[in-house]
Amino acid sequence: MKRTLIKDLNQHIGEQVTIQGWLHTLRDQKNMQFLIMRDRTGLVQVAHYKKGDLDLAETISGLGTESALRLTGKVIENEIVKLGGLEIQLEDLLIENAAEIPLPFEPFGEYLPEQDFRLDWRFLDLRRQINQLIFEVQTTAVQAMREFWLQKGFIEIHSPKIMGTPSESGAELFSLPYFDTTAYLAQSPQFYKQMAMAAGFERVFEFGPVFRADPSFTSRHMTEFTGVDMEISWIDSHEDVMATMERWLAYTTQSVIEKHDEAIAATLGHHLEVPAVPFPRITMAEAHQLLNEIGYKLPFEKKFDLDPGAERALGAHFKETQGHDYVYVTDWPFEARPFYHMLHPNAPGLTRSFDLLGKGLEIATGAQREHRYEVLKAQALEKGLSLEVIQGYLNYFRYGTPPHGGFGFGLSRFMMVLLDLPNIREAVYIFRGPTRLTP
Repeated sequence: MKRTLIKDLNQHIGEQVTIQGWLHTLRDQKNMQFLIMRDRTGLVQVAHYKKGDLDLAETISGLGTESALRLTGKVIENEIVKLGGLEIQLEDLLIENAAEIPLPFEPFGEYLPEQDFRLDWRFLDLRRQINQLIFEVQTTAVQAMREFWLQKGFIEIHSPKIMGTPSESGAELFSLPYFDTTAYLAQSPQFYKQMAMAAGFERVFEFGPVFRADPSFTSRHMTEFTGVDMEISWIDSHEDVMATMERWLAYTTQSVIEKHDEAIAATLGHHLEVPAVPFPRITMAEAHQLLNEIGYKLPFEKKFDLDPGAERALGAHFKETQGHDYVYVTDWPFEARPFYHMLHPNAPGLTRSFDLLGKGLEIATGAQREHRYEVLKAQALEKGLSLEVIQGYLNYFRYGTPPHGGFGFGLSRFMMVLLDLPNIREAVYIFRGPTRLTP
């Protein structure tokens, strides 16, 4: 049996074809039955004259929408049909798997249930066209990200996700029994990226799972997500990392536009634009001053940081004044950054670091790393860390490690920004949060 995709039916007019897909809609009339069939490439109308085969007509009448079917018939032109002016005259039908009636919800119904219920039935929710498009776009974006890096001589690595020590400072750790000791799920591949710099790889990237024991229930947080990480050697400052990153994002967006612009416009109602480079840059001190000028008051506990409202305010300001969706917030205070971020030589309280905001949402954090052994030890002690616990990491910097830096980037947050999605639960294949471990 040779399957024909619905998008290719116009190449088979007058021929017998077999299609496989889901029953999207059934119109069961007095003399005729019209099955609207759907596969991953589109929709087509299939017509059946009831009196031609009464047994088949009875079978069709009992079908529920979303049943998985194999149909064989002749492709004809029919200008009346809105779905491309084509129709299949049904000759044979095989029920691969009948959908129970009723469905938990109609994925193509006029009204959708609330999101949490749809997540319970994620496999049905994913059948919607917008969800298929999201992951087609993500596939193209990831391919473009890899292409850019491979063109620049990067090496892809896959670091372990079970670790003996935390990969970041803070308490957002998942611990697990590991034989006779305790292990942790990786918060990032940061230490292993830097190990690659010590090993002389010079340029590396990684796509992999990241785990954060963060009890947040916001539209942008997950306890497990796909991290995209990069690290490069022989840099002069964090500016080298930012310059590489903005070109990488422009290349990625251009690739998505070339392949999906028409589908994005048809499904989501807007066109993408390649972001102009360089992106605007604003220091943390300047960001706080700007926020004060535009009337946004930061909570006191965020005096070294930004809260989500501040990020949105900055994003809106740069969009309105400069037409940019992306902006770097640079030179964060050491109080707000990990011990391994390099300090400015002329401003010791500030780090050579940055966050990237996309449409007011933090999607990446990066920095130049401290590569000098004695300085790194001093900064770890200043943060109250035990050198014994991190000695394995500190050893990377004892035998000729070059100056380096990189970033960690949230793939699903990027998809939210790129496609203007309202919630990260829509941008990830399977969502994991504090109260969701299924499906």
